[in-house]
Amino acid sequence: MSILLEVCVDSPSGLAAAISGGADRIELCSALELGGLTPTSGLIGQAALAPVPVYAMIRPRPGNFVFGEADIDAMLREIDVVRSAGLAGVVLGANHASGQLEHTTLERLIRQCDGLGVTLHRSFDLVPDLAEAVDMAVDLGFERVLTSGRALTSLAGLDDLERTFQLAAGRIEIMPGSGINIDNVDLLLQRVPFTEIHASCAAAVKPLSEAAARLGFETGARKQTSIELVRALKDYCVAIS
Repeated sequence: MSILLEVCVDSPSGLAAAISGGADRIELCSALELGGLTPTSGLIGQAALAPVPVYAMIRPRPGNFVFGEADIDAMLREIDVVRSAGLAGVVLGANHASGQLEHTTLERLIRQCDGLGVTLHRSFDLVPDLAEAVDMAVDLGFERVLTSGRALTSLAGLDDLERTFQLAAGRIEIMPGSGINIDNVDLLLQRVPFTEIHASCAAAVKPLSEAAARLGFETGARKQTSIELVRALKDYCVAIS
């Protein structure tokens, strides 16, 4: 069994660290502290040169995943930018206010993704009915679902993760993500038979500028992708494959 490591990044240095550390695939974002937004055109251009597949987040604003027409129009345009840049795929999702996946919006977005791989992101973790959501993701043509088992972290959501794998029954890839690191990935593997995992492999860094921190441009909670953490998790994936 081969385990693929996807690393999410939101900066040029993060992109370089993920590649150097051995990530098999990259989720490209901006503003990971907000859960990930659509990356900038400059970062997309850099990622187009990456030696591994890169999937770009398509999320035009922070907050919920209940998107209005202006949001959807922006997302359709962002998908076109990603395709034009030559990236491998996109990561997206949309919900009703109830949490149920929004079939009509997702269908429109996926139609725009011709030629691109498509991952359903953790908007899946808001759904009230796992079976309905898995069936919808399969019917819409998603390659995979990124999920933490409807919990804050994958370890906290292990019961739902296990159920999601059972419901998928090999019809779609289920990729655990959120809070996964070298210290707990083995606990996850004991319960769910994943072949792909998603991690930030990030470490906290101190503000470089006191003046920037004072004005709110930097915070003490800032994290940065670590080559060492990526390499350690990748080495573990290779060792158990």
